[in-house]
Amino acid sequence: MSAPAKQRPLTLVLAALTVIALAVSLPGSAREAWERGGLYLFSRAFFEDLPGRVTGPGRFRFLLQPVTAVALGIAAGRADARSGRPPYLLALARRHELRAGLVRDALRGIVNLLLMGVLVDSVCQWLILGASYPGAALVVGPVLITVPYALARALSNRAATALDRRRAR
Repeated sequence: MSAPAKQRPLTLVLAALTVIALAVSLPGSAREAWERGGLYLFSRAFFEDLPGRVTGPGRFRFLLQPVTAVALGIAAGRADARSGRPPYLLALARRHELRAGLVRDALRGIVNLLLMGVLVDSVCQWLILGASYPGAALVVGPVLITVPYALARALSNRAATALDRRRAR
């Protein structure tokens, strides 16, 4: 069984748990949005709650998720360099013909991490704030993963390419 085929059941379980967590939190979040007159995401309350997220029961995820994303990004960047592909962020910005494939490749590599980020953020919101806001979970979790992943992938490609050039001399 190939690695992607082995990964599929885990991805399905994580996706199901994430959808359930978001669905369970949706009614309470919608009620609060109605009473507040706006969404929680990027509201004053959202920004006031950020310090609690960083220091509360889920604070370890602010280290674990980015570190894992960096490790996956470094591996992908080295693979890009070995196959002669351009640095990830540069290719995303400038190579329109490669963009869809690059995004698809990145998602395959980090889909479980993304799902876990959203799920963990939703659970941590319940633990820290006493409520879960799906919009915030869909933004905060993935940001902790995609930004470090993309940067690590691009920089490791550059570093590996430079190292290979130096060795070739």
